[in-house]
Amino acid sequence: MSRHVRTGDTEAREPLLTGDCLVPDELDSDEGEVIFDRRASNVIRDSGVGPQRRLTYEEAVEQAGFGLFHWLLLVVCGWANASDAVEILCVSFLLPTARCDLLLSSSDMGLLTASIFLGMMVGGYMWGYMADQKGRRRVLVVSLTVNGVFGGLASVAPWFWLFLLLRFISGIGVGGSIPVIFSYFSEFMPRLRRGAMISALATFWMAGNILAAGLAWLVIPRTWAHFSLGWLDFQSWRLFVVLCSVPSLTSALLFRLLMPESPKFLMEAAREKEAIHVFRVMFELNTWGKGKDFPEIRLCVSSQKRNDVQETRTRGSRRGRLVRILKKAVVPIKQMFKGPLKSRSFILLIIFYCISFGYYGLWMWFPELFERMEEGGSPCANVSLPSPLHNQSCYPVKTAVYMEGFIIAASNLPGNIFTILMMDSTGGKALLSFSLLVSSLSIFLIYVVQTKVQSLILSCVFSGVSVITWNALDVVGTELYPTQLRSSSLGFFTGVGRVAAIMANVVFGKLVDTNCAVPVLLVSALLLTAGLVAPLLPQTRQTELT
Repeated sequence: MSRHVRTGDTEAREPLLTGDCLVPDELDSDEGEVIFDRRASNVIRDSGVGPQRRLTYEEAVEQAGFGLFHWLLLVVCGWANASDAVEILCVSFLLPTARCDLLLSSSDMGLLTASIFLGMMVGGYMWGYMADQKGRRRVLVVSLTVNGVFGGLASVAPWFWLFLLLRFISGIGVGGSIPVIFSYFSEFMPRLRRGAMISALATFWMAGNILAAGLAWLVIPRTWAHFSLGWLDFQSWRLFVVLCSVPSLTSALLFRLLMPESPKFLMEAAREKEAIHVFRVMFELNTWGKGKDFPEIRLCVSSQKRNDVQETRTRGSRRGRLVRILKKAVVPIKQMFKGPLKSRSFILLIIFYCISFGYYGLWMWFPELFERMEEGGSPCANVSLPSPLHNQSCYPVKTAVYMEGFIIAASNLPGNIFTILMMDSTGGKALLSFSLLVSSLSIFLIYVVQTKVQSLILSCVFSGVSVITWNALDVVGTELYPTQLRSSSLGFFTGVGRVAAIMANVVFGKLVDTNCAVPVLLVSALLLTAGLVAPLLPQTRQTELT
């Protein structure tokens, strides 16, 4: 189907494209010519019917206002973001004790910390693609449920290989929720508030980090949580794993009961009535108690319905359908790496890889490194000591390790406050580059210093500055791609980050006992590289979502 579209003095016949602000099919007749003014978003018929004004997505979001709905959305999405942090970081806190019960070497611990990232790599793009096709909310409910259920089941796994498998499946769920949460959240936000609100959402990662560290400090050292279940010796760290699965399950329930689908997705899917209903709910909550009525509006919606999956089901053999599904799944990646999106995609690929290798490689090993510093010195000073697996030194549990983890987690707070205050005025690109360079310097100094107190201080600096990096990356990543690619692109780059995280944890596991300097200095070098390429990204401060 095509229409006559006039722009200025030229006239051309072109297909309907996503985002064209045109009236629906009842005007598709031969009675008159349709004239579309892209700048004014008006449709006029030559037959004499007056202009019919339709709101673009950004106009409809402004019409819905800002208020109670957005704060409720922040709490629900923030709790989901925190639940992902808890699920990822809980492994790092259980390593100092679980290694004895599961008979883990340093290489095994590297595989265990890598397992959830392998699952996130598998799930990241898969869930992101499904979110762009089937809707953000549905994917969030399913992925958070997978995360919580299999994360909880890991607590009763008596063997290392089963624990590893369940953590991997849990990671598949985490890989879906992280990128989709930010796409979903950003698509409810007014343009001028988007940067600050996404930064506020990102701060909930800190809340999850503090929650995981606090739970570890309160639960793991306690002896009352130890009992036997026949074949299983249920130590306190297993109770900690159970508690870490609760946030994901409660998040899935909140999305299922309270949250609507993204209005931007509904408009792109040509589901105008549902999108208007969402904007009505937003308006009514935001103006609650003010006595205002929601105005009658019409929306600019896409003319192309999302029926690709249904068509795939009805055509061809099972093998042919599978081939078509796989081809469709890689289309977003091809679109990301061609045309005007090509350069930014390569730059983001480098940044995601470097920051993920550095952050997850070091962060997941902080509790283990700090336990090795109990006798004093830097993290790499005691590499000649025998492995804890051989001397079975896990019990009694040293509470200082978890106290230090809690302090490092709490040091995220200044970075989060700084990001919220500066994001809209400074822009994500500048904050991203600055924080990466400072993070690189702090890691280099962690290797240089010789006392535990100095290492703890620099670890807190790294924690506070690296959170600025992630917050800036969350903002920039959601604004660099159009709606039909947003979740897929974030899912893809999340997958790239998981590859880096897997490699980092394997490298740390192999070298932490023999040549600790190599992974630490490699982290510093990669963060420096990312900081130098970040300024090459386009400026996205307060831009409209496309």
